Amino acid sequence: MNVTAPRTRITPQSRVHGWLASVNGDGPRGFALLLVLALLLSPQLGGDPVRLALRYDRAPIAAGQWWRLVTGHFVHLDLHHALLNSAGAVLMWALFARDYTAWKWCLILFASVVGIDAGFWWRDPGLEWYVGCSGVLHGVMAAGTIAHLRRRDPDGWLLLGFLVLKLGFEQTHGPLPFAGGGVAVVVDAHLYGALAGGLCALGMRLRRESI
Repeated sequence: MNVTAPRTRITPQSRVHGWLASVNGDGPRGFALLLVLALLLSPQLGGDPVRLALRYDRAPIAAGQWWRLVTGHFVHLDLHHALLNSAGAVLMWALFARDYTAWKWCLILFASVVGIDAGFWWRDPGLEWYVGCSGVLHGVMAAGTIAHLRRRDPDGWLLLGFLVLKLGFEQTHGPLPFAGGGVAVVVDAHLYGALAGGLCALGMRLRRESI
């Protein structure tokens, strides 16, 4: 006697859940992504006073305002700049969120911030101030690329090639055309972030959760 297995009904809810899972926006990861976006966008509500109080600013840091070493990476020049970096964060999330545990990602982010700040302080003493998270995003991309290479994913070498070519172009020719959307781009932040995030990832064991 042949028994036909019942077909699984595909509902709009299951389609949405499947799409969210494919971009790592399901469950707790979805809430975490919303928190990240809120962290990047909410400072815009405070306008210039908040931006001036939180940006990386060499003179105030030298006077003891150490929080700027962290907060400078989460404030932006304007809403357009914040949206541009938020879009980059969503892309990095979709590509790499499952490659490390939450705690390991926190370490990678911390290492990227420290690497960028150290690079600014000792290698770019003429840089008076800085805002934006593009440098940290490059640290995320470097760490995610290393994870893909370790797993021998086909896209690993493509990601590595793109990252190396991008950083090399920026160091020799300046920002990519139209990369900043009218915003001045501090390309050294990308280099420092990628080096720090990548080095941190090299010291970690790889773990990837299934979708």
